[in-house]
Amino acid sequence: MKTKKQTSVVFIDQKLSHDYSKLKSGTDQDKQLYDFIDRATDDLKKDPTCGIKIPRDRWPKGYIKKYQITNLWKYDLPNSWRLIYTIAGDKVEILAILLEWMSHKEYERRFNY
Repeated sequence: MKTKKQTSVVFIDQKLSHDYSKLKSGTDQDKQLYDFIDRATDDLKKDPTCGIKIPRDRWPKGYIKKYQITNLWKYDLPNSWRLIYTIAGDKVEILAILLEWMSHKEYERRFNY
């Protein structure tokens, strides 16, 4: 009998987690972004592959160097925001690891579109 693996969503580091928490008490736009990311984490817990897989030739070199990623995903948030994450796991658990969020304009610059 095959059991379903537990899926968790985590932040890549304490700073990103702190930045996310700060959104909750920020401007109206910050609070809205907080809600968008919160909703995205719920979706990722249900299906970590619900985002769009980014082709390897598009990965920023900095991500590879800094995070040693083996896959990279994008989740489109409302208002043209992008949530960037990677997926890791073992026999027991799958992790959707949030790397950062950014505006569509920042995303285009970072990924050279």
